[in-house]
Amino acid sequence: MNNGIVYLVGAGPGDPSLITLRGVECLKKAQVVVYDYLENEQLLGHVPEAAERIYTGKIGGRHNQDQDEINKLLVAKGREGKAVVRLMCGDPFVFGRGGEECEALRDAGIPFEVVPGVTAAVGASAYAGIPLTHRDIAVSVTFVTGQEVKDTLESRNDWGRLSLECGTVVFYMGVTNLRRNMQRMMEHGRSPDTPVALVRWATAPFQQVLVGTLADIADRAEECGLKPPAVTIVGEVVALREKLQWLDKQPLCGKKIIVTRAAEQAGEFSARLASRGATVLECPTIRLVEPLSWQLLDLAIRELSGYDWVVLTSVNAVRFFFQRLDTLGFDARALGGCRICAVGPRTTDEIRSYGIKPDLVAADYKAEGVVDEFSRLDMHNTRVLFPRADKARDVIPRELKQMGAQVDSPVAYRNVFPERLPPETLFALEKRSVDCITFTSSSTVQNLAAMLGEELMLDMLKGVAVASIGPITSKSCRELGLKVDIEPESYTLDALAEALETHFA
Repeated sequence: MNNGIVYLVGAGPGDPSLITLRGVECLKKAQVVVYDYLENEQLLGHVPEAAERIYTGKIGGRHNQDQDEINKLLVAKGREGKAVVRLMCGDPFVFGRGGEECEALRDAGIPFEVVPGVTAAVGASAYAGIPLTHRDIAVSVTFVTGQEVKDTLESRNDWGRLSLECGTVVFYMGVTNLRRNMQRMMEHGRSPDTPVALVRWATAPFQQVLVGTLADIADRAEECGLKPPAVTIVGEVVALREKLQWLDKQPLCGKKIIVTRAAEQAGEFSARLASRGATVLECPTIRLVEPLSWQLLDLAIRELSGYDWVVLTSVNAVRFFFQRLDTLGFDARALGGCRICAVGPRTTDEIRSYGIKPDLVAADYKAEGVVDEFSRLDMHNTRVLFPRADKARDVIPRELKQMGAQVDSPVAYRNVFPERLPPETLFALEKRSVDCITFTSSSTVQNLAAMLGEELMLDMLKGVAVASIGPITSKSCRELGLKVDIEPESYTLDALAEALETHFA
């Protein structure tokens, strides 16, 4: 069989958005992914569902596989003719084992490609607000292993040069030997007052930064129980952190938040949270699909001239309705004789994108708000079209009929379960690393309960803040046994994002 190819991809130090475009391309076409413990679970979301995933990191502090086994694994998978991605922390060629793995592949005749990544020192310094070089302070930087080969009796680091030069020194994997390494630098002439920073879990949402000096950083690390993985930055540039730190000041810094909206809807809300410092895990619990039959909606569209009102209560309803309008050969002009009622600013904006200005916008962004607005009008003998989701509440058609209106409410789209929940989200929940989960409709929480089972859902969400977009969704949460911690006064995504910021301030 023809050999495949192995891509050694640097995933960066923690923030999944730091992976290169080339790295994402490789993940998307992977048939096998061999990955380490430190990779952010979100990166696995780029991997095809059918791809084989092989974990080679640490379990319980012990390496799951040694390097020789990993080398043999990569060769074996390459010989199967597979496209293999070796997903590595940071950069494969900076204190990684990429060089050794490439040697093994070359000796076996397996083609390979190396995709660089942001190495830990660069990521840690940027996200901690510590420039590694500065024209007025440090004109050189040295990367050093803080954990040398165990069998080596004498250090291979030139401690004299490391200590006496005025540049920045960054130790990788140096927490275990922190006290010894700092002592060696002082013994070789570096001032005990030299600023030092430890950056743990660099660029991750739970990044920690501890600042001290050569003389006291080891004591400080022991006092706060700081453990690996961390990089140690030594040099006068560390003093700039007080002025240049930026990540720590974002309102959602360090928070991992699950967004349960449908995949095609989550982007803007997720981006809003990410821009405030959150790590967002998209976990669609609903999938929007066409109705089982278009017959009733098609009939209503062909008779639009006979309707007085069209009520559109969500962005989804607008999109599916206008897509069907287009499919049948109509456009916005078909609504010329109708008045349009919208619910909320997002739905209003979506309607406006089709060149239509709504005649009525409910002040209260739920079905009861629509009913309240129509109660001020004479609805006797009016015809109302209400394109809806298959699981929509019956408040609007029921109440409008009691006012004397004739209401047709054909299904414009269905809300169904996704095929599965993203494994990276389940992994994060199992690790208890999630801070908050957001629900933007009753369906999002009801579907999650149905897919996981109520008991498992409640267990996995212990200690996780529950954010609901409004009272109807909150009611569904409580009926399933969840405590709602966050609910905005206005039932919009912008208001929900602001409520999250306030809650975690």
